[in-house]
Amino acid sequence: MRAWREGFDAEQWRRRVRVALKQEPADLVLADGAVVDVFSETLFQADVAIVDGVVAGIGDYPAARERIDCAGAIVAPAFIDAHVHTESSLLWITQFAAAVVPHGTGMIVTDPHEIANVAGLPGIDAVRRAVAGAPLDVRFTVPSCVPASPLESPGAEFGPAEIAAALKWPESVGLGELMNFPGVLAGDQGIAAELAVAAGSAIDGHAPGLRGPALQGYVASGPGSDHESTALAEAREKLRAGLMVMIREGSSARNLRALLPLAANPVTAARVCFCSDDRDAHTLAQNGHMDALLRLAIAEGLDPLRAIRLATFNAANYWRLDGHGAVAPGYTANLVLLRDLPTMEVAATIHRGVIVARDGQLVTPPPELREIPAPLRNTVRLAPLGASDLRLDPADAARAVQAIPGEIATDLVAVEPAVRGGAAVAAPERDLLKLVCVERHRATGRVGIGYVRGFGLRRGALASTIAHDAHNIVAVGADDVDILAAVAAVAESQGGLAVVAEGRVLAHLPLPIGGLLSDRPLAEVAAAYETLEATARALGSDLPSPFGLLAFMALSVIPKARVTDRGLITVG
Repeated sequence: MRAWREGFDAEQWRRRVRVALKQEPADLVLADGAVVDVFSETLFQADVAIVDGVVAGIGDYPAARERIDCAGAIVAPAFIDAHVHTESSLLWITQFAAAVVPHGTGMIVTDPHEIANVAGLPGIDAVRRAVAGAPLDVRFTVPSCVPASPLESPGAEFGPAEIAAALKWPESVGLGELMNFPGVLAGDQGIAAELAVAAGSAIDGHAPGLRGPALQGYVASGPGSDHESTALAEAREKLRAGLMVMIREGSSARNLRALLPLAANPVTAARVCFCSDDRDAHTLAQNGHMDALLRLAIAEGLDPLRAIRLATFNAANYWRLDGHGAVAPGYTANLVLLRDLPTMEVAATIHRGVIVARDGQLVTPPPELREIPAPLRNTVRLAPLGASDLRLDPADAARAVQAIPGEIATDLVAVEPAVRGGAAVAAPERDLLKLVCVERHRATGRVGIGYVRGFGLRRGALASTIAHDAHNIVAVGADDVDILAAVAAVAESQGGLAVVAEGRVLAHLPLPIGGLLSDRPLAEVAAAYETLEATARALGSDLPSPFGLLAFMALSVIPKARVTDRGLITVG
């Protein structure tokens, strides 16, 4: 697990040894801090000597070109998010880095399947090139399910050839989450072809609710991890099946409290790590990133040093990230200086031996995005849409998607349609709204329509070009006119989020980068998103994140019911 395995340089090796032996001064010494030992979950007082961005030695190192007094501070490995989709932040990748690095994050493992669903391999490559040189180590899992299933229509194809090409990138660590578990269990030929080109790579799992023989068959196909457990018994069964359980705490799905006993148990803790999965700009700005997960875990009773290990070494160990996740000789000097363990207050973040953030701010702000990369421009292509396209036949309206607050899983419930003029219409007084998904990549004119309960809107409509995973336009509303106006608002801005009532746009956040991301800084995006959510709640929704939940209403691989551009579907 030593950093030199990323690329051996003989002179740097010799210099590192000389610094460790105190034969020459270090580039930087973090002096007299309380060093976190993730291997034994203990603290010890020592200097940390760094040279060429790597820890050379820990002990007594008085000679240094730069020396920082860390007395009273805790020196820990920088945090690692084991599974995240940065697109869910609504931020371009450099702005995402600016959002999380001041909170102590030094590395992320991101699955860019949102970008892949819109713009394929060229889109992911644009992200990869943009993040080069950022004060954040970004590793990719290569998307495995684009589309997530045949029941939704993405903007790009991403098959074995694209997977093979992306796996050759040095930043790629494995195959992305294998979401189409029904296809896996059915022995799907396309999945077999993808597994063949990914042979020998780590495979990220995605097995919501799978138990018993279905879980056994899924794990036997090769996945080594899962971040979809919502109940402790489910997670324990997945541990027994050999999976690394990633405890997720995001903006929409929040499972940390339920699964924390696995982390508290010293036997099972080695096979558990933390991830955020999806965390929006407002959550990042207000609550933080991995530091927020650690604060919550500690507040719920987890030992702080155990919590740090789960957010550092455990994640690095699973993903085979040699030389990351510990403060030890030969490890990359991605470190965080903490003022306090219970609060995880970050005083400074160090990236490869250089201080890149102090007191919540990057030392060097990221450059502005001057031009949207070509593969991610003008991605919203919509066929003409009118009132007749939103007609719902009463014969197809006896069932509804039931949204569940705090979860991305849904239920399927029987309902009595509200019928007017021979068509099923929304009945907000009964919390019965229309859920609409409009194909937006190839202007096919395909529209899926169904009922949904649980959003609570009394009037108006919400629309979004973020609709996991195919990212067509998804809308929910109490009135067809408002639904049409909301869809038009996000289409005209080449992507975005919108709230409409009485035909008037009340709040709007343009997302012109692939219809998924803003080209603006974190503070602006976070404020706009907060306004959108507050406006949605003012229309009657009592959900903690109406837009966060709306984004999952078309995801065809999460039980039990969705509306995609193909119509109302059931899952599992």
